[in-house]
Amino acid sequence: MPTVLKLAGYRFFFYSDEGDPREPAHIHARADGCEAKFWLNQDVTLAYNQGFDARTLRWIARQVEQHRDAFERAWDDHFSIT
Repeated sequence: MPTVLKLAGYRFFFYSDEGDPREPAHIHARADGCEAKFWLNQDVTLAYNQGFDARTLRWIARQVEQHRDAFERAWDDHFSIT
């Protein structure tokens, strides 16, 4: 479960076993027992939310958009995608 970024008490990560076939690139955000998943496609989109309120989700989405390149590079490096 590689952690890509820790920011303001939030951990941004993905799971090493992302399904078979592997799911498209995405990032999970976790804090205070809550977790959300965002697809890293053309437009960052929320895949699911478990416990975050709307304001927090908007903040997390902005962080995902801001750090998307780093998240995608980490995904590609981890899964050896060139």
